[in-house]
Amino acid sequence: MNPSLLLEMVAGAVPDRRAVGAMTYGELDARATAVAAGLRETGATHVAFVDEYSDTVPVLFYAAQRARVPFVPLNYRLSDDGLRSALARIAPAVVVAGEGQRGRCAGIEGITLLDTPPAATGDDTVAAPAQPDDGTAVSVLLFTSGTSGDPKIAVLRPEHLTSYVLSTVDFLSAGEDETQLVAVPPYHIAGVSTVLTSLFAGRRIVVLPSFTPQAWVDKVVAESVTHAMVVPTMLGRILDVLEEQGAGLPLLRHLSYGGGRMPGPVVERALRLLPHVDLVNAYGLTETSSTIAVLGPADHRAAVDSPDPAVRARLGSVGRPLPGVEVEVRSADGRPAEPGEVGEVHVRGEQVSGEYLSHDATGADGWFPTRDRGHLDADGYLFLDGRADDVIVRGGENLSPGEIEDVLLTHPQVADAMVLGVPDAEWGEVPVAAVVPVGEVPADFDLQLREYVRTRLRSAKTPARVILRGSLPHTDTGKALRRVLRAELDTRVEQMCD
Repeated sequence: MNPSLLLEMVAGAVPDRRAVGAMTYGELDARATAVAAGLRETGATHVAFVDEYSDTVPVLFYAAQRARVPFVPLNYRLSDDGLRSALARIAPAVVVAGEGQRGRCAGIEGITLLDTPPAATGDDTVAAPAQPDDGTAVSVLLFTSGTSGDPKIAVLRPEHLTSYVLSTVDFLSAGEDETQLVAVPPYHIAGVSTVLTSLFAGRRIVVLPSFTPQAWVDKVVAESVTHAMVVPTMLGRILDVLEEQGAGLPLLRHLSYGGGRMPGPVVERALRLLPHVDLVNAYGLTETSSTIAVLGPADHRAAVDSPDPAVRARLGSVGRPLPGVEVEVRSADGRPAEPGEVGEVHVRGEQVSGEYLSHDATGADGWFPTRDRGHLDADGYLFLDGRADDVIVRGGENLSPGEIEDVLLTHPQVADAMVLGVPDAEWGEVPVAAVVPVGEVPADFDLQLREYVRTRLRSAKTPARVILRGSLPHTDTGKALRRVLRAELDTRVEQMCD
């Protein structure tokens, strides 16, 4: 099913309901049809968007589906060279770029640069689709975040997106008063999936192009936002604003979070400050068309109130797989892991693509290796343990940086922490921690933190060094950029040796 049919269904049922900003579903549907005709006239094989999230994104997304050309939202925060390299990879393409981005995109062979989506100049009924509707069509191309190397281009086809929507959202299930705030970048899978799921539910979308915690709070209040999604780096700062102002968000009903590790203390704080809000931890990947596992509101409340350590621990999980999605953790030898045994997370289901422009990463049996490490508990709750490449091998023993980070983040004077392995002559690798301190700290704070970890874990998991920093590198969605930190630490060591 072409994803544009989902919009057509809602527009046919409630054409006058507001869809995006002030635009109704009927207006969005008509605008997407007109832009699709304009895209066909250009003959481009891709349509890209380079700018902050705006009302243009849903229009361009649905227009691309109707024109049957891939929609490619690109990271406008890339360096000039990185952005131009990405554009060259999708040429020939029509590129809709914001005012501040157009100069960076100009002069690239095969790129037609526009400031607004194209409008048809002729009869749109005679223009043939750019792609045949024969099962080979591509809906979206997304450049991966590239936390461990050059970004790959993930391929999402119509069947992946529609399977995700139809298995997770009921048609027109939202009330007319419901409003979804989008404050994630357009080039993130959550930005794409929200356009599909919220609009299929009949929920209005409002956009916050550039995030600050105060702007987020102000937008939620001004637009009577009922639903929102945040990433880990956002939630703590939002809670700071609410606490400082003594404010609440009485109309907010549903707050989902995901995209990276969320420290347990932050979740508990959110439950305390926003007791009326349903919290949802959503775990997914670009290659899986968004969410594949969910820790729902009831799970959150049961975990935080439970005296059972096993139940309480679930607050640190990403919940259980969605219906229609299979999750399996595999040990190093490829066998299914036992409950509690750490291995690599594999996933299978109709919404799972696992495909890149360069290759298909799924096996013959449809299982996609996520490269995330984790384990399942006895009741099927999934706990993540970092990326497979992040494992620290100390004297032949595998150490999880995430486990050490979680302990550091419970210290009242640690705002952020990142742990990675560095070469060591005796042990092969040892863990080193970089932390962002809160307030004034004593001169021996590094020693105090090492002892703090030692007493809660054991000596093998104690960082060999603790480095204090003003900030740590993360992607826009909160994932740790360990390769960036590693390069910065390597440079620091070289400078110390000079």
